[in-house]
Amino acid sequence: MTLPSDTLPAEFTVPAYGSATLADVLPSVATALGVPVQRGDLPGDPLRLTEALDGARRVVVLLVDGLGAELVAAHPDTAPVLNALGTPAGVLSAPCPSTTPVSLTTLGTGLPPGSHGVLGFVTEVPGTGRTLNHVQWKDDPDPRQWQSRPTVFEQATAAGVRCTAVGPHSFAGSGLTRAAYRGADYTPAYSPGDLVALVHGALAAGEPSLVYAYTAELDLTGHVRGIDSPSWRAQLAVVDGVVEQLAAGLPDDAVLLVTADHGMVDVPGDTRLDVTEEPALTDGIRLLTGEPRARYVHTEPGATDDVLATWREVLGERAWVAGREEAAAAGVFGPVDPAVVERIGDVVVLARGTWAFPAGATEPPHAALLAAYHGSLTSAELAIPLLAARGRALR
Repeated sequence: MTLPSDTLPAEFTVPAYGSATLADVLPSVATALGVPVQRGDLPGDPLRLTEALDGARRVVVLLVDGLGAELVAAHPDTAPVLNALGTPAGVLSAPCPSTTPVSLTTLGTGLPPGSHGVLGFVTEVPGTGRTLNHVQWKDDPDPRQWQSRPTVFEQATAAGVRCTAVGPHSFAGSGLTRAAYRGADYTPAYSPGDLVALVHGALAAGEPSLVYAYTAELDLTGHVRGIDSPSWRAQLAVVDGVVEQLAAGLPDDAVLLVTADHGMVDVPGDTRLDVTEEPALTDGIRLLTGEPRARYVHTEPGATDDVLATWREVLGERAWVAGREEAAAAGVFGPVDPAVVERIGDVVVLARGTWAFPAGATEPPHAALLAAYHGSLTSAELAIPLLAARGRALR
């Protein structure tokens, strides 16, 4: 017997897809640029950016990996530029799971994860018994089939908006890039300074234009050193400088929007549980996917109910443990397309507090040794900023 969906922990938030989430950023930007975005039953401009960006003909959307809204607010001295920017739509929510591949595809398509089908950092390819790491993904499975929904970039390009994506050179041609950004011209960046120059160059190429830029180093620093570290704060200062340079070089009719894919929590040693070292948690398990704070458990045939009951009993208050149907009914993924539902595990485990659930026997060793993680539904992970700087003609 599964528990009803209203048993979500009080500290969890269900992302309000179609209202105030990362999925709503690009549709609202495109609508402001005159593009009639198609996204099913979801509204075209829920963030009311048509009003906020009135007069803008060029828009830059900078996504800073790991820049949670709570982290920005907690560091006014380290990030004075970010903290001085206004916001056209308040604090937004990352999708679920709150992890980079899910978020980047959610941004690019303007759709919830249950619609676009990129549902975790690592998911099973149904019917094959193998896994797909979306960050290491190349061309198997085919990105156009695995993520078949049109992106906002494709729709904007078709409407005559010049679309450019500026991101790490290592992401050029990857499966995730083709799934999330297709329709935009991908321009590889080799450093923060290069990213700034490339964005300014793309803005100068014509209007109307939509330029998307992505930087990953803050998230990497947080994972390795922790968000309560001198290294992380130093990297935040670098991000603040990038934003300052981007804003300073805006054309008169341009707007810079700064957002993120998720926040982050430090995970101390005493709130880590390696699920592969707990005999009770390995019975009936066919495959473990996801990541330490957003775990998918794939069960042997007929074992789902027993596995669900055991994981609930063993993990207790350390996690929300739900069956696939219950998790979908709770709305955490948005409406789930039947074609992608089996990419979700038979059992869904979302960590509470600062807990993390590595799987040392089945994952690379470094995955259990990181200082900070994300993926779950706490405010520290979900709350993301939407900040704005305007060209001189729009101030």
